[in-house]
Amino acid sequence: MFAAVDFDSFDTDGDGVISKTEAQVNSQLVQLFDQLDTDGNGELSKEEFSKVQ
Repeated sequence: MFAAVDFDSFDTDGDGVISKTEAQVNSQLVQLFDQLDTDGNGELSKEEFSKVQ
């Protein structure tokens, strides 16, 4: 799904997680965000994000 896009390209502030704000650049990621955010902290870790690739 996001094969052409890697984690770091979404993590624009380089803090090691993808925030909902950072996810806004990709409508598919926005739709999947809550499903992928398995710990419910409002951020996607590399591990959580890797589940869509």
